[in-house]
Amino acid sequence: MAKPAVQFACSECGYTAGRWFGKCPGCNAFGTLLEETLGKVVAAKVPAKPLLRLVDVQVEEAARIQTGVPELDRVLGGGLVPASLVLVGGEPGVGKSTMLLMALRAMSAERRVLLVTGEESAAQVKLRADRLGGADAVEIVAETDLDVVCGTLVSERPDVCVIDSIQTLYSPELGSAPGSVAQVRESAGRLLRVSKENGVATILVGHVTKDGSVAGPRVLEHLVDCVLQFEGDRYREHRVLRAVKNRFGSTNELGIFEMTAAGLVGVPDPSEVFGKTHDGEPGAAVACALEGSRPLLLEIQALVAQSDLAMPRRVATGVDPKRLAMIVAVLARHAGIGLGQADVFVNVAGGVRIDEPGADLAIALAIASAAKRAPVRASLAAFGEIGLTGRLRPAAQAERRLEECGKLGLAAVVAPAGTEPARAGKIRIAQAETLREAIKAGLDAVERTGES
Repeated sequence: MAKPAVQFACSECGYTAGRWFGKCPGCNAFGTLLEETLGKVVAAKVPAKPLLRLVDVQVEEAARIQTGVPELDRVLGGGLVPASLVLVGGEPGVGKSTMLLMALRAMSAERRVLLVTGEESAAQVKLRADRLGGADAVEIVAETDLDVVCGTLVSERPDVCVIDSIQTLYSPELGSAPGSVAQVRESAGRLLRVSKENGVATILVGHVTKDGSVAGPRVLEHLVDCVLQFEGDRYREHRVLRAVKNRFGSTNELGIFEMTAAGLVGVPDPSEVFGKTHDGEPGAAVACALEGSRPLLLEIQALVAQSDLAMPRRVATGVDPKRLAMIVAVLARHAGIGLGQADVFVNVAGGVRIDEPGADLAIALAIASAAKRAPVRASLAAFGEIGLTGRLRPAAQAERRLEECGKLGLAAVVAPAGTEPARAGKIRIAQAETLREAIKAGLDAVERTGES
Protein backbone atom coordinates (compact mmCIF):
# COMPACT_ATOMS: atom_id res chain seq x y z
CA MET A 1 0.00 0.00 0.00
CA ALA A 2 1.39 3.40 -0.96
CA LYS A 3 2.27 5.77 1.85
CA PRO A 4 0.03 8.88 1.87
CA ALA A 5 1.79 12.10 0.88
CA VAL A 6 2.32 14.57 3.71
CA GLN A 7 3.49 18.16 3.96
CA PHE A 8 4.17 20.56 6.82
CA ALA A 9 2.32 23.90 6.91
CA CYS A 10 2.86 26.86 9.23
CA SER A 11 -0.20 27.71 11.29
CA GLU A 12 0.82 31.38 11.42
CA CYS A 13 1.68 32.35 7.83
CA GLY A 14 0.72 29.30 5.71
CA TYR A 15 4.26 28.45 4.55
CA THR A 16 4.47 24.82 3.35
CA ALA A 17 7.49 22.52 3.21
CA GLY A 18 8.21 18.87 2.49
CA ARG A 19 9.83 18.29 5.89
CA TRP A 20 9.51 19.62 9.41
CA PHE A 21 11.44 22.67 10.68
CA GLY A 22 11.63 23.89 14.24
CA LYS A 23 11.58 27.47 12.94
CA CYS A 24 9.30 28.51 10.08
CA PRO A 25 11.36 29.91 7.18
CA GLY A 26 8.44 32.16 6.22
CA CYS A 27 7.62 34.05 9.44
CA ASN A 28 10.45 32.91 11.77
CA ALA A 29 7.98 31.53 14.33
CA PHE A 30 9.01 28.49 16.38
CA GLY A 31 7.00 25.26 16.60
CA THR A 32 4.27 26.31 14.16
CA LEU A 33 4.82 23.75 11.35
CA LEU A 34 2.11 21.09 11.52
CA GLU A 35 1.84 17.88 9.52
CA GLU A 36 -0.92 17.62 6.92
CA THR A 37 -1.99 14.69 4.76
CA LEU A 38 -2.46 15.53 1.11
CA GLY A 39 -5.62 14.14 -0.39
CA LYS A 40 -5.51 12.23 -3.65
CA VAL A 41 -6.73 14.27 -6.59
CA VAL A 42 -8.96 12.33 -8.98
CA ALA A 43 -9.40 13.86 -12.41
CA ALA A 44 -12.98 13.92 -13.63
CA LYS A 45 -14.33 14.88 -17.00
CA VAL A 46 -16.56 17.90 -16.64
CA PRO A 47 -18.58 19.54 -19.40
CA ALA A 48 -17.35 22.94 -20.54
CA LYS A 49 -19.33 26.01 -19.52
CA PRO A 50 -20.58 28.33 -22.29
CA LEU A 51 -18.77 31.65 -22.53
CA LEU A 52 -20.37 35.07 -22.28
CA ARG A 53 -19.31 38.44 -23.54
CA LEU A 54 -19.06 41.08 -20.85
CA VAL A 55 -21.56 43.26 -22.68
CA ASP A 56 -24.16 40.46 -22.48
CA VAL A 57 -23.90 40.02 -18.71
CA GLN A 58 -27.06 41.17 -16.94
CA VAL A 59 -26.40 43.19 -13.78
CA GLU A 60 -29.11 43.12 -11.15
CA GLU A 61 -28.96 45.93 -8.63
CA ALA A 62 -29.40 44.26 -5.26
CA ALA A 63 -30.21 46.50 -2.32
CA ARG A 64 -27.77 46.31 0.56
CA ILE A 65 -28.89 44.63 3.75
CA GLN A 66 -28.96 47.06 6.67
CA THR A 67 -27.43 45.36 9.71
CA GLY A 68 -29.17 47.59 12.25
CA VAL A 69 -25.78 48.69 13.64
CA PRO A 70 -25.05 52.10 12.02
CA GLU A 71 -21.30 52.01 12.71
CA LEU A 72 -21.02 48.57 11.10
CA ASP A 73 -23.01 49.75 8.07
CA ARG A 74 -20.69 52.75 7.74
CA VAL A 75 -17.56 50.57 7.58
CA LEU A 76 -19.19 48.11 5.16
CA GLY A 77 -20.04 50.98 2.81
CA GLY A 78 -23.78 51.12 3.44
CA GLY A 79 -24.64 47.60 4.60
CA LEU A 80 -24.14 43.97 3.67
CA VAL A 81 -24.11 43.08 -0.02
CA PRO A 82 -26.25 39.95 -0.71
CA ALA A 83 -24.21 36.78 -1.37
CA SER A 84 -21.02 38.45 -0.10
CA LEU A 85 -18.40 36.95 2.21
CA VAL A 86 -17.13 39.13 5.06
CA LEU A 87 -14.30 38.30 7.46
CA VAL A 88 -14.22 39.95 10.90
CA GLY A 89 -11.03 39.60 12.94
CA GLY A 90 -9.95 40.91 16.32
CA GLU A 91 -8.32 40.18 19.64
CA PRO A 92 -10.03 37.72 22.02
CA GLY A 93 -12.66 39.46 24.12
CA VAL A 94 -12.79 42.63 22.02
CA GLY A 95 -16.51 42.13 21.26
CA LYS A 96 -16.76 40.47 17.81
CA SER A 97 -19.45 37.96 18.82
CA THR A 98 -21.38 40.61 20.73
CA MET A 99 -21.46 43.02 17.80
CA LEU A 100 -22.54 40.35 15.32
CA LEU A 101 -25.22 38.99 17.64
CA MET A 102 -26.65 42.51 17.97
CA ALA A 103 -26.63 42.81 14.17
CA LEU A 104 -28.41 39.46 13.77
CA ARG A 105 -31.02 40.50 16.32
CA ALA A 106 -31.74 43.70 14.38
CA MET A 107 -31.86 41.97 10.98
CA SER A 108 -34.08 39.15 12.26
CA ALA A 109 -37.05 41.54 12.37
CA GLU A 110 -37.30 41.53 8.56
CA ARG A 111 -35.02 38.73 7.33
CA ARG A 112 -34.12 35.16 8.12
CA VAL A 113 -30.77 34.97 9.89
CA LEU A 114 -28.68 32.05 11.11
CA LEU A 115 -25.86 31.81 13.65
CA VAL A 116 -23.48 28.85 13.34
CA THR A 117 -21.57 28.63 16.60
CA GLY A 118 -18.55 26.37 16.97
CA GLU A 119 -16.92 27.92 20.03
CA GLU A 120 -19.97 28.10 22.30
CA SER A 121 -23.00 25.97 22.93
CA ALA A 122 -26.49 27.17 22.11
CA ALA A 123 -27.16 27.70 25.83
CA GLN A 124 -24.14 29.98 26.20
CA VAL A 125 -25.26 32.08 23.24
CA LYS A 126 -28.73 32.26 24.79
CA LEU A 127 -27.26 33.70 28.00
CA ARG A 128 -25.43 36.40 26.05
CA ALA A 129 -28.56 37.21 24.03
CA ASP A 130 -30.59 37.62 27.23
CA ARG A 131 -27.96 40.00 28.60
CA LEU A 132 -28.18 42.06 25.41
CA GLY A 133 -31.96 42.24 25.52
CA GLY A 134 -33.00 39.04 23.74
CA ALA A 135 -32.77 37.71 20.19
CA ASP A 136 -35.71 35.34 19.92
CA ALA A 137 -36.00 35.36 16.12
CA VAL A 138 -32.35 34.42 15.51
CA GLU A 139 -31.93 30.80 14.42
CA ILE A 140 -28.88 28.95 15.75
CA VAL A 141 -27.04 25.70 15.16
CA ALA A 142 -24.03 24.48 17.15
CA GLU A 143 -21.93 22.58 14.61
CA THR A 144 -18.28 22.31 13.54
CA ASP A 145 -18.57 19.76 10.70
CA LEU A 146 -18.09 21.65 7.44
CA ASP A 147 -20.27 19.25 5.45
CA VAL A 148 -23.17 19.70 7.88
CA VAL A 149 -22.80 23.50 7.88
CA CYS A 150 -22.75 23.72 4.08
CA GLY A 151 -25.70 21.32 3.82
CA THR A 152 -27.67 23.46 6.27
CA LEU A 153 -27.00 26.62 4.26
CA VAL A 154 -28.09 24.95 1.02
CA SER A 155 -31.30 23.54 2.46
CA GLU A 156 -32.36 26.48 4.66
CA ARG A 157 -30.99 29.38 2.55
CA PRO A 158 -31.04 32.16 5.16
CA ASP A 159 -30.50 35.75 4.07
CA VAL A 160 -27.57 36.26 6.47
CA CYS A 161 -25.36 33.71 8.20
CA VAL A 162 -22.63 34.25 10.82
CA ILE A 163 -19.94 31.56 11.28
CA ASP A 164 -18.32 31.87 14.70
CA SER A 165 -15.58 30.99 14.04
CA ILE A 166 -13.91 29.80 10.81
CA GLN A 167 -11.08 28.19 12.82
CA THR A 168 -13.48 25.72 14.48
CA LEU A 169 -14.78 24.18 11.24
CA TYR A 170 -13.24 20.98 9.92
CA SER A 171 -13.68 18.70 6.94
CA PRO A 172 -13.53 14.95 7.73
CA GLU A 173 -11.79 14.33 4.40
CA LEU A 174 -8.67 16.15 5.59
CA GLY A 175 -6.43 14.56 8.17
CA SER A 176 -5.37 17.80 9.89
CA ALA A 177 -6.88 19.30 13.03
CA PRO A 178 -9.43 22.16 13.04
CA GLY A 179 -7.74 25.55 12.71
CA SER A 180 -4.86 24.26 10.59
CA VAL A 181 -3.97 25.93 7.31
CA ALA A 182 -5.52 23.17 5.19
CA GLN A 183 -8.79 23.16 7.16
CA VAL A 184 -9.18 26.95 7.11
CA ARG A 185 -8.41 27.06 3.39
CA GLU A 186 -10.90 24.29 2.60
CA SER A 187 -13.61 25.78 4.84
CA ALA A 188 -13.29 29.24 3.31
CA GLY A 189 -13.39 27.87 -0.24
CA ARG A 190 -16.47 25.75 0.40
CA LEU A 191 -18.33 28.55 2.17
CA LEU A 192 -17.46 30.94 -0.65
CA ARG A 193 -19.07 28.67 -3.24
CA VAL A 194 -22.14 27.99 -1.10
CA SER A 195 -22.75 31.67 -0.29
CA LYS A 196 -22.39 32.80 -3.91
CA GLU A 197 -24.54 30.04 -5.38
CA ASN A 198 -27.35 30.33 -2.81
CA GLY A 199 -27.38 34.09 -2.24
CA VAL A 200 -26.41 33.94 1.45
CA ALA A 201 -24.53 36.91 2.91
CA THR A 202 -21.99 35.15 5.14
CA ILE A 203 -19.91 36.71 7.91
CA LEU A 204 -16.88 34.75 9.13
CA VAL A 205 -15.33 35.40 12.54
CA GLY A 206 -11.57 34.88 12.44
CA HIS A 207 -8.89 34.54 15.08
CA VAL A 208 -5.78 36.71 15.10
CA THR A 209 -2.10 35.93 15.67
CA LYS A 210 0.19 37.44 18.29
CA ASP A 211 0.99 40.45 16.09
CA GLY A 212 -2.71 41.18 15.51
CA SER A 213 -3.05 39.96 11.90
CA VAL A 214 -5.77 37.51 10.84
CA ALA A 215 -4.74 33.93 11.58
CA GLY A 216 -4.64 31.29 8.87
CA PRO A 217 -3.34 31.31 5.31
CA ARG A 218 -3.11 34.57 3.40
CA VAL A 219 -5.46 33.11 0.81
CA LEU A 220 -8.28 33.52 3.36
CA GLU A 221 -8.12 37.31 3.03
CA HIS A 222 -7.94 37.05 -0.77
CA LEU A 223 -11.06 34.86 -0.97
CA VAL A 224 -13.44 37.05 1.01
CA ASP A 225 -15.03 40.27 -0.24
CA CYS A 226 -14.45 42.34 2.91
CA VAL A 227 -11.95 42.11 5.75
CA LEU A 228 -12.90 44.04 8.90
CA GLN A 229 -10.53 44.51 11.83
CA PHE A 230 -12.01 45.05 15.29
CA GLU A 231 -9.46 46.85 17.46
CA GLY A 232 -9.43 47.90 21.07
CA ASP A 233 -8.13 47.16 24.51
CA ARG A 234 -10.24 44.96 26.75
CA TYR A 235 -9.43 47.37 29.61
CA ARG A 236 -10.85 50.35 27.69
CA GLU A 237 -14.50 50.92 26.91
CA HIS A 238 -14.04 52.11 23.32
CA ARG A 239 -13.57 49.89 20.26
CA VAL A 240 -12.60 50.79 16.68
CA LEU A 241 -13.80 48.90 13.59
CA ARG A 242 -11.74 49.33 10.40
CA ALA A 243 -12.04 47.96 6.87
CA VAL A 244 -8.79 46.42 5.66
CA LYS A 245 -10.33 45.25 2.38
CA ASN A 246 -13.68 46.09 0.80
CA ARG A 247 -14.68 45.22 -2.75
CA PHE A 248 -17.91 47.17 -2.48
CA GLY A 249 -16.82 50.36 -0.75
CA SER A 250 -14.05 52.44 0.74
CA THR A 251 -11.44 51.07 3.13
CA ASN A 252 -11.00 54.45 4.83
CA GLU A 253 -14.19 54.41 6.90
CA LEU A 254 -14.04 54.02 10.66
CA GLY A 255 -16.60 52.81 13.20
CA ILE A 256 -16.44 53.75 16.90
CA PHE A 257 -18.17 51.64 19.58
CA GLU A 258 -18.45 51.89 23.33
CA MET A 259 -18.68 48.73 25.42
CA THR A 260 -21.45 48.96 28.01
CA ALA A 261 -23.30 46.51 30.25
CA ALA A 262 -25.98 46.25 27.54
CA GLY A 263 -23.49 45.50 24.77
CA LEU A 264 -21.76 47.63 22.15
CA VAL A 265 -23.18 51.08 21.52
CA GLY A 266 -22.19 53.17 18.51
CA VAL A 267 -20.55 56.54 19.11
CA PRO A 268 -22.03 58.88 16.47
CA ASP A 269 -19.89 61.88 17.51
CA PRO A 270 -16.48 60.54 18.60
CA SER A 271 -14.89 64.01 18.58
CA GLU A 272 -16.79 64.79 21.78
CA VAL A 273 -15.14 61.79 23.43
CA PHE A 274 -11.58 61.86 22.07
CA GLY A 275 -11.02 65.58 21.48
CA LYS A 276 -11.34 66.94 25.01
CA THR A 277 -8.27 68.58 26.56
CA HIS A 278 -7.57 70.56 29.72
CA ASP A 279 -6.39 74.09 29.10
CA GLY A 280 -2.99 75.03 30.45
CA GLU A 281 -1.45 71.54 30.30
CA PRO A 282 1.89 71.38 28.44
CA GLY A 283 2.24 68.46 26.05
CA ALA A 284 -1.40 68.25 24.89
CA ALA A 285 -2.71 69.27 21.48
CA VAL A 286 -5.88 68.63 19.48
CA ALA A 287 -5.50 67.03 16.05
CA CYS A 288 -8.23 67.18 13.42
CA ALA A 289 -7.69 63.89 11.56
CA LEU A 290 -9.74 62.46 8.74
CA GLU A 291 -10.81 58.81 8.67
CA GLY A 292 -12.60 58.17 5.39
CA SER A 293 -15.38 60.73 5.20
CA ARG A 294 -15.45 61.32 8.95
CA PRO A 295 -13.35 64.08 10.56
CA LEU A 296 -12.20 63.29 14.10
CA LEU A 297 -10.84 65.55 16.83
CA LEU A 298 -8.27 63.61 18.83
CA GLU A 299 -6.17 64.61 21.82
CA ILE A 300 -2.44 64.08 21.24
CA GLN A 301 -0.40 63.72 24.43
CA ALA A 302 3.39 64.07 24.50
CA LEU A 303 6.02 63.76 27.21
CA VAL A 304 9.64 64.86 26.82
CA ALA A 305 12.03 63.83 29.61
CA GLN A 306 15.78 63.80 30.02
CA SER A 307 17.10 60.37 29.07
CA ASP A 308 19.48 58.27 31.16
CA LEU A 309 20.15 55.93 28.25
CA ALA A 310 22.81 56.12 25.57
CA MET A 311 20.05 55.70 22.96
CA PRO A 312 17.03 57.91 23.84
CA ARG A 313 13.67 56.24 23.45
CA ARG A 314 10.94 57.16 20.93
CA VAL A 315 7.76 55.47 22.14
CA ALA A 316 4.50 55.90 20.20
CA THR A 317 1.04 54.62 21.08
CA GLY A 318 -1.52 55.11 18.34
CA VAL A 319 1.06 56.71 16.01
CA ASP A 320 3.45 55.10 13.53
CA PRO A 321 6.89 54.97 15.27
CA LYS A 322 8.66 55.75 11.99
CA ARG A 323 6.47 58.81 11.53
CA LEU A 324 7.28 59.93 15.07
CA ALA A 325 11.03 59.56 14.47
CA MET A 326 10.71 61.69 11.32
CA ILE A 327 8.77 64.44 13.15
CA VAL A 328 11.35 64.52 15.95
CA ALA A 329 14.16 64.87 13.40
CA VAL A 330 12.38 67.73 11.58
CA LEU A 331 11.75 69.49 14.91
CA ALA A 332 15.46 69.36 15.70
CA ARG A 333 16.66 70.41 12.25
CA HIS A 334 14.12 73.06 11.19
CA ALA A 335 12.39 74.23 14.40
CA GLY A 336 15.38 74.48 16.72
CA ILE A 337 13.99 72.01 19.31
CA GLY A 338 16.81 69.60 20.08
CA LEU A 339 15.61 66.25 21.44
CA GLY A 340 18.79 64.23 20.95
CA GLN A 341 19.26 63.62 24.70
CA ALA A 342 15.59 63.29 25.63
CA ASP A 343 13.06 60.46 25.68
CA VAL A 344 9.93 61.27 23.66
CA PHE A 345 6.61 59.56 24.39
CA VAL A 346 3.52 60.22 22.26
CA ASN A 347 0.05 58.84 22.91
CA VAL A 348 -3.34 59.25 21.21
CA ALA A 349 -5.98 59.45 23.92
CA GLY A 350 -8.74 56.86 23.89
CA GLY A 351 -6.77 54.09 22.20
CA VAL A 352 -7.37 55.36 18.65
CA ARG A 353 -4.69 54.83 15.97
CA ILE A 354 -3.83 57.61 13.50
CA ASP A 355 -2.37 56.71 10.12
CA GLU A 356 -3.02 59.80 8.01
CA PRO A 357 -0.26 62.43 7.56
CA GLY A 358 -2.68 65.29 8.29
CA ALA A 359 -2.07 64.74 12.02
CA ASP A 360 1.68 65.48 11.75
CA LEU A 361 1.35 69.12 12.78
CA ALA A 362 -0.64 68.34 15.94
CA ILE A 363 1.93 65.69 16.97
CA ALA A 364 4.77 68.17 16.44
CA LEU A 365 2.85 70.83 18.36
CA ALA A 366 2.33 68.50 21.33
CA ILE A 367 6.03 67.53 21.39
CA ALA A 368 7.13 71.18 21.15
CA SER A 369 4.73 72.09 23.97
CA ALA A 370 6.16 69.35 26.20
CA ALA A 371 9.77 70.28 25.35
CA LYS A 372 9.27 74.01 25.97
CA ARG A 373 6.88 73.41 28.90
CA ALA A 374 4.51 75.90 27.32
CA PRO A 375 0.85 74.94 26.91
CA VAL A 376 -0.90 75.10 23.56
CA ARG A 377 -3.38 77.94 23.22
CA ALA A 378 -6.83 77.18 24.60
CA SER A 379 -9.52 76.01 22.15
CA LEU A 380 -7.01 75.44 19.35
CA ALA A 381 -6.68 72.53 16.93
CA ALA A 382 -4.08 71.79 14.25
CA PHE A 383 -3.79 69.79 11.05
CA GLY A 384 -1.26 69.60 8.24
CA GLU A 385 1.43 67.36 6.79
CA ILE A 386 5.09 68.04 7.63
CA GLY A 387 7.74 67.70 4.93
CA LEU A 388 11.38 66.84 5.45
CA THR A 389 12.32 70.40 4.51
CA GLY A 390 10.29 71.79 7.41
CA ARG A 391 7.52 73.16 5.18
CA LEU A 392 3.87 72.33 5.71
CA ARG A 393 1.78 70.67 3.04
CA PRO A 394 -2.01 71.17 2.82
CA ALA A 395 -4.22 68.43 4.24
CA ALA A 396 -7.05 66.88 2.25
CA GLN A 397 -10.65 68.08 2.78
CA ALA A 398 -9.67 71.05 4.94
CA GLU A 399 -13.20 72.46 4.82
CA ARG A 400 -14.67 69.36 6.50
CA ARG A 401 -12.03 69.56 9.21
CA LEU A 402 -12.78 73.22 9.88
CA GLU A 403 -16.51 72.52 10.07
CA GLU A 404 -15.86 69.80 12.67
CA CYS A 405 -13.74 72.20 14.72
CA GLY A 406 -16.47 74.82 14.58
CA LYS A 407 -19.14 72.30 15.57
CA LEU A 408 -17.25 71.50 18.77
CA GLY A 409 -16.74 75.17 19.66
CA LEU A 410 -13.03 75.54 18.99
CA ALA A 411 -11.86 79.12 18.52
CA ALA A 412 -8.75 78.78 16.34
CA VAL A 413 -6.95 76.37 14.01
CA VAL A 414 -3.32 76.22 12.95
CA ALA A 415 -3.16 75.03 9.34
CA PRO A 416 -0.80 75.16 6.34
CA ALA A 417 -0.75 78.25 4.15
CA GLY A 418 -3.43 78.22 1.46
CA THR A 419 -6.11 76.58 3.61
CA GLU A 420 -9.49 77.93 2.49
CA PRO A 421 -11.82 79.19 5.25
CA ALA A 422 -14.93 77.22 6.07
CA ARG A 423 -18.25 78.41 4.71
CA ALA A 424 -20.01 78.26 8.06
CA GLY A 425 -18.91 79.19 11.54
CA LYS A 426 -16.32 81.62 12.87
CA ILE A 427 -12.96 79.90 13.14
CA ARG A 428 -9.75 81.90 13.29
CA ILE A 429 -7.17 80.32 10.99
CA ALA A 430 -3.48 80.82 11.69
CA GLN A 431 -1.82 79.96 8.39
CA ALA A 432 1.84 78.92 8.51
CA GLU A 433 4.25 78.02 5.75
CA THR A 434 6.87 76.32 7.94
CA LEU A 435 6.87 74.21 11.07
CA ARG A 436 8.66 76.94 13.01
CA GLU A 437 5.89 79.43 12.21
CA ALA A 438 3.21 76.91 13.17
CA ILE A 439 4.80 76.23 16.56
CA LYS A 440 5.06 79.96 17.24
CA ALA A 441 1.41 80.44 16.30
CA GLY A 442 0.26 77.48 18.38
CA LEU A 443 2.23 78.19 21.55
CA ASP A 444 2.12 82.00 21.45
CA ALA A 445 -0.71 84.41 20.68
CA VAL A 446 -2.31 83.86 17.30
CA GLU A 447 -1.77 87.16 15.58
CA ARG A 448 -2.02 86.50 11.84
CA THR A 449 -5.58 85.16 11.73
CA GLY A 450 -8.49 85.43 9.34
CA GLU A 451 -12.12 84.84 10.29
CA SER A 452 -14.22 82.48 8.22
